Amino acid sequence: QVQLVESGGGLVQPGGSLTLSCAASGSIFRIVAMGWYRQAPGKQRELVATTNAGGATDYADSVKGRFTISRINAMNTVYLQMNTLKPEDTAVYYCNGKIYSSPHNWDDLWGQGTQVTVSS
Repeated sequence: QVQLVESGGGLVQPGGSLTLSCAASGSIFRIVAMGWYRQAPGKQRELVATTNAGGATDYADSVKGRFTISRINAMNTVYLQMNTLKPEDTAVYYCNGKIYSSPHNWDDLWGQGTQVTVSS
């Protein structure tokens, strides 16, 4: 069984920075992609950034130039460096992983979520 554990959320002032991390653990055969989504109160969950096994990345337009996703394959860990944070970035951030636990079984997994609050 594979689990995703997030850390790094918190309260930050506008213009500040935070780094989120997400570690996948358990019976991992292959990681197809990992990424970050967020959900603000009263809104739907939305894509923030993803990275696949080949290193390709994708970002929401609202975070391009401010957020950077990176991954350490050997540690099955993905990071989200968030700079120049804005109040509208306030949300619960969820790690997502598309992970094979065996050659023929894969799951679309979610972490427990970590709160990011941008406020003065």
